[in-house]
This record gives sequence, C-alpha cells and structure tokens, in this order.
Amino acid sequence: MQRKTILRLATLALAACALPGAFAQTKLKWAHVYETNEPYHKQAVWAAEEIKKRTSGRYEVEVFPASTLGKETEINQGLSLGTVDIIYTGMAFAGRAYPPMSIASAPFVFRDYAHWQSFRNGPVFKDIVSAYAGKTSGQHIAGYTYYGLRHMTSNKVISKPEDMKGLKLRVPDAPLFVMFPRAVGANPTPIAFAEVYLALQNGTVDAQENPLPTIDAKKFYEVQKYITLTGHILESLVTIVASPAWSKMNDADKKTFDAVLWEASNRASQDIVDAENKLVAEFEKRGKTVNKVDRAPFAAAVRGPLTAADAPWPRELFDRIQAIK
Repeated sequence: MQRKTILRLATLALAACALPGAFAQTKLKWAHVYETNEPYHKQAVWAAEEIKKRTSGRYEVEVFPASTLGKETEINQGLSLGTVDIIYTGMAFAGRAYPPMSIASAPFVFRDYAHWQSFRNGPVFKDIVSAYAGKTSGQHIAGYTYYGLRHMTSNKVISKPEDMKGLKLRVPDAPLFVMFPRAVGANPTPIAFAEVYLALQNGTVDAQENPLPTIDAKKFYEVQKYITLTGHILESLVTIVASPAWSKMNDADKKTFDAVLWEASNRASQDIVDAENKLVAEFEKRGKTVNKVDRAPFAAAVRGPLTAADAPWPRELFDRIQAIK
C-alpha cells in the first residue's frame, strides 16, 4: 500500500513537471481614476471576473479604482514601469506617447455619438492603435469606451464663448485640454481629477468641464450652480494592457483578453449613453439650472487650432476623421 502511494505521488510530481505553469496563477493590476459607482469600474470588475472564468483561474485581475494606484499621469507611466498591468486612460493622456492619437480628445472633432462609433469600429482607429503600439514597445489597446460629451459647470451663466473670458477653468493635466479654454479666452488650470471637488469648493477654480455622468458621480453639481451643455469634447477612454503583461500571454489568452475587454468597453459605453439621456432631467429636479446653448460659436472658436500646422496631429488625420460617415 505504501509503495502504491509513493508511486502515485511520483506520477503526480512528474505530471506537474511536464506541465509547468499548469497550476500557476498570474495576478494583474488594473488601475483607473474613476469612482466605484461609475460604469467604468463596474465593467472593469465584470471583465476581471470574466477573464478569471474564461482562463480557468489562471489570470486574476484586481481592479484599483479612484486613483488608489496614482493619478492619471502616474498610471500611464506605470505601464512602462511595471507598477500596473491594465489601465483606463483618456486619449489625450495616451497621446503623450503618440501625439496624433490625442485628436480623439480634441474639441468638436466628432459630430455626435454615431460619428464616434464609426471611428471606433473603422480603419482610422485601427491605424492609430497600431501606431501607438509601435511607439510604446507593444502597449496593447484592447478596449475603447465612450466617456461622454464634456459640458461646463460654473457659478456664473455661460451662454456664449465671450462669457468664458478670464474664467479659471479646471482642465485635466494633459496639454491638449488647454486648446478649448484658450480659444474662448478662459484661463485653463490643470488639476488632478481626485482634487477637483475641493478646488471648486474653495474657489481655486471657477468652473470645470466633464460629461454629465461624471458630474453626477463626482458630485461637482454640489459646488456649482449652472450646467452648460457645450458638448465641446466627445471624450473616450482606451483600455491598455502593459507590454510586459501582454507579451507573456499565449495567443489564446490574448484573444480572451481582447474579447472580454472590448465587450466591457461596449457595456460601459451603453451605460454612459443611458445615463446621459436621463441626467438633464435629474439635475433639473435637484434644482440645478441646465443651459442649452448654441454650440456653433464655441466650435467656430477652435476651428483654427484644430487644423493649425502645430497641432499634435497631421491635417490628413483630421480630414480622415471628418470624412467618416
């Protein structure tokens, strides 16, 4: 009996040696700056669970929300440093590594959600993704999520570009976000996302701009009187898998990650669209003044910078996006 037991254990040991890593688990860190009640986090958690299920537990993804692993600039740097494995980030932040991709965060580039969807699912976006991977030694974009139309909140009425002259406007800490405020005469003030509420509350800045679901989730409406529907940027987030993590995956696992992360971005995008459709009425119920403005004068103000020779993207790329039906 003892001999049989020894033989059985020896057989199991040999099997384990023959299949190295068969029982190993790879743990990955997914970092982002959004709150736990936002669709981005909820769908990241869904994706983590789905990846674990589809890889039979070989991959475990832990999601770190609300800047717990760093602000947006820091988590972008973390991709190369190896401190994070997956992130959500805006195209303007990712554009620091490959400037032309920041065009997707530029003001009035997309006509509407349908235009953005055509871009997302078409060859122009695929070309940008490929070029970004080449510039970053293989950082892999696996998802692309609608973040929403960016609107203004302020403590003064804004109805036309001239009303923004001299306004201290909080913008994300990425160079592209100064284009719109400078074009309309405002004073852009970069402040980290996690610090915006306090900056509005104590008067460090007069106003900020974000999509309605973000204004709701971060409770910016508590410290601002007016919401102005400028819709000046159709914002989006890419889901990036760090090159070290991506390069270690076999082809089957890469397909799994691609499928799950793209599906998660589909799900989050739809959640944001649904929220946008109901939040104007919700803010009005809360006693907020929601201003619907003529967006054309705001768009006209930035047309020059969008096509200028010193823009971070070539004019050809801008024209390709505008030609998308």
